[in-house]
Amino acid sequence: MTVMNVVHMRVKPEQVDAYVAIHESMQKMAGMRNFWLVKSGERSFIVVGEWDSQDAMVAARPAMIANLDQLRPILEDLGGGRGVTEPWSGEVVVKLGG
Repeated sequence: MTVMNVVHMRVKPEQVDAYVAIHESMQKMAGMRNFWLVKSGERSFIVVGEWDSQDAMVAARPAMIANLDQLRPILEDLGGGRGVTEPWSGEVVVKLGG
């Protein structure tokens, strides 16, 4: 079963290069198949992780939180009580392509 996590973040002005550099230096975690950092706006990004299973993703949460702790100082609050991230995750139910 493939599981995905998707997290939206917005970076403070003048911090985009630092944000990208932090992601480039991150290590691949056990159970992670793929990782993407998607620029969705001028300072908005979406992190997408593809995992072998729900258990693999859950086991990686401490490492993901440690990575987020590096990012917190350069992230902007998203408003509406969301904090600095808007995370979603779940099981893949349809996959098209390779």
